[in-house]
Amino acid sequence: MADHSFDPATTALLLADLQNDFIHPKGAYARGGDTSPAIAAIPNRMRPLAVRLRALGCPVISTQFTLVPGRGGEPLISPHLKALRPFLGRGDFAPGGWGHQIVDELQPIDVVIEKVAYSAFYMTRLEWVLRKLGINHLIVSGIVTNGGVASTVRDAHVRDIHVTVLEDGCAAFSDEVHQTAIAALKPVARVTTIATMLAELPSE
Repeated sequence: MADHSFDPATTALLLADLQNDFIHPKGAYARGGDTSPAIAAIPNRMRPLAVRLRALGCPVISTQFTLVPGRGGEPLISPHLKALRPFLGRGDFAPGGWGHQIVDELQPIDVVIEKVAYSAFYMTRLEWVLRKLGINHLIVSGIVTNGGVASTVRDAHVRDIHVTVLEDGCAAFSDEVHQTAIAALKPVARVTTIATMLAELPSE
């Protein structure tokens, strides 16, 4: 994890689940009364780094949690998620819908990866896309640190993809949970801050 070299040709910014239904005041989670100031702050905090990486030619990949509509349009929700978030229902996180999209502050996106579980590698085309683009380094920001972020980072690690986790570019519904998850990722990823990452980037 000591190699901090940066190559825009082999690096991508991965934004995990920073979607309207999770974050926007009119999104599904806000309507269900499940909000977090730490999560809401991420898009504006991440925007300068996203802009800089785009200018350097790094692709921006958005992983977007998806509730696939089933029979009659009712979403296919796993039992554990339904127990945790009973307010989720028809139209929430639906493919192509406003709630499914990444927040405006972090647009535009080069590659969208729909996902149905914590890890963005599980039953998705993410690994195929990374290999085709020649990406072997992911800079990761997103939510939640102990869920989608941690699972995706670990799955990248076992695929020999180097990962830089932005500690202040991720959040959970509890700061204690966030800090515990970040500490647990240090053996498999480099952990740094948005400011440090910006300072390390080459001039355009």
